[in-house]
Amino acid sequence: MRRKPAASKSAHPRRAVPTQAERADRHALYQRAVQDPSWEIDFMADTYRAVRGRNARRLREDFCGTALFACAWVKSAPEREAVGVDLDGEVLAWSRAHNVAKLAPATARRLELLQSDVREVRTGPADIIAAFNFSYWIFRDRAGLVDYFESVRQGLKDDGIFMLDAYGGYDAFRTMREREDFGRFTYIWDQADYDPVSGETTCHIHFAFPDGSRLNRAFSYHWRLWTLAELRELLAEAGFRASTVYWQGTDPKTGEGTDEFKPAKRGDPDPAWIAYIVAEK
Repeated sequence: MRRKPAASKSAHPRRAVPTQAERADRHALYQRAVQDPSWEIDFMADTYRAVRGRNARRLREDFCGTALFACAWVKSAPEREAVGVDLDGEVLAWSRAHNVAKLAPATARRLELLQSDVREVRTGPADIIAAFNFSYWIFRDRAGLVDYFESVRQGLKDDGIFMLDAYGGYDAFRTMREREDFGRFTYIWDQADYDPVSGETTCHIHFAFPDGSRLNRAFSYHWRLWTLAELRELLAEAGFRASTVYWQGTDPKTGEGTDEFKPAKRGDPDPAWIAYIVAEK
């Protein structure tokens, strides 16, 4: 009896295995590489208590993205409430599916996500409004940034504070890449362009994986690189009565930055630094 010829290998081609980059979730990678909500919540709560003498209850997170911070805020104490505001409906939908869905129902009821322009949104008055991860730098002219700051001031309680972060140092003004290994992926911060005339900068976030694949330009930003002096002047112009810079401490043994930020009237001319500004209504 003659055997049936074996089927050709090409008749049933194997499906290509997706690369790690193709399987990756860029929002989950961003949260892992960039955000540390537990530390920032403690810093904000402690700072508010030190400045105002009472506990903060209601937070508004502007440019909230996946709202990881707002979710962590309501989860951290039963009396805390939060509103997250972002213009991107896709990232808010991701937040509801991946972050809000993990909250207990009673906790989730103390969180509201709004798709809106942060300059136009109207919410109940907040104890704290936060704009972190330098996201407010999307406003690249003074009039636009003052307009945003004025909107923030209107959204605060009478004794509310506005907290924002900033980075700088002479490394901030050059094109460069920094890499950080997280084991299952490598985070790449890419300062792709800087224009000294306009002060505008273009930055990207890429992710690289052990299998050699890459998720290029997972996030891209076209910002104005604002200085601390400019920001404090514009906050005053917007009506904030005072602003304080919180400067990062340095470990004397390693020379690396610590998690301790204290009020400072003068900073160090480091190649790279991160600071917070606390503006009082």
